[in-house]
Amino acid sequence: MSKIAILTDSACDIPSELEKKYAIDILPFTITLDGVSYTERKDFSFDEYYTLLREAKGTPSTAHITHLQFCEQFCKYVDEGYTDVVYISINSTGSATYDAARMAISALDEERPGHSMRIHLVDSHTYSMMYGWYICEAARKIRNGAELAPILDYLRDVFARAEIVLAAYSLKVMKKSGRISAAAAFAGELLGLRPVISLIDGVTKVENKVRGDANVLPAMVKFASERKGEVFEYMIGTTDMARAEELAKLCKKEFGEAPMCIFKLGAAVSSNTGPDAIAIAYLGNKRTR
Repeated sequence: MSKIAILTDSACDIPSELEKKYAIDILPFTITLDGVSYTERKDFSFDEYYTLLREAKGTPSTAHITHLQFCEQFCKYVDEGYTDVVYISINSTGSATYDAARMAISALDEERPGHSMRIHLVDSHTYSMMYGWYICEAARKIRNGAELAPILDYLRDVFARAEIVLAAYSLKVMKKSGRISAAAAFAGELLGLRPVISLIDGVTKVENKVRGDANVLPAMVKFASERKGEVFEYMIGTTDMARAEELAKLCKKEFGEAPMCIFKLGAAVSSNTGPDAIAIAYLGNKRTR
């Protein structure tokens, strides 16, 4: 009989209640801010981190999860009799974490020679609850007795449709992270321009620049409306719940339905977007890679 573990990293932003409900294991990122190292999901809440980020003198850096951390977790699963492990990762082009998990598979063979546990790596090619939500769905299916192969197909299909449109109201962190250029950040701060950014297949692109905060949310909704697929569902990610509720109203008017959820952007994600960001995460049409 199969015994399947679901593993991911803390950039998934899965709320703790869903983490516990579906028995999902989450390895945390380490974040350094103003010379102090923190462990995500342990040393602060989401809101506490936004405050740290807004008050920081410098900009944060995020260390990827190492192959030793993965190997330790994989050894634990072998010792506990798991037959399969599914690791769903943060976008591999934006973090070395996926490669660290792959390295840990070889290290496991040395630590537990002769083990028969199968490890399945799934690159989400995206961020935050855009993969966290579907991890929960996969865990729910497993709990209800679904076979593993169609679940892996389901995840890969979803991630071939996953898209995010994002806006940031403060640009210092996004400039540092490379999401926008220093020149664009300077112009934005000087002229009041706000970049509207897409995240598709792990690639960020400035899709539009709008003048003034009031025009940001309508521009995001317009972009998502033009990109949405035949099978469409969406979520809203935020560091500001009041702004998220405003966006939800605009989305419901445009799409005819409320978001599946409104979620908070975690520390690893907001370390790259800044503490004043908002996003629509949605399913577009399927792409080939």
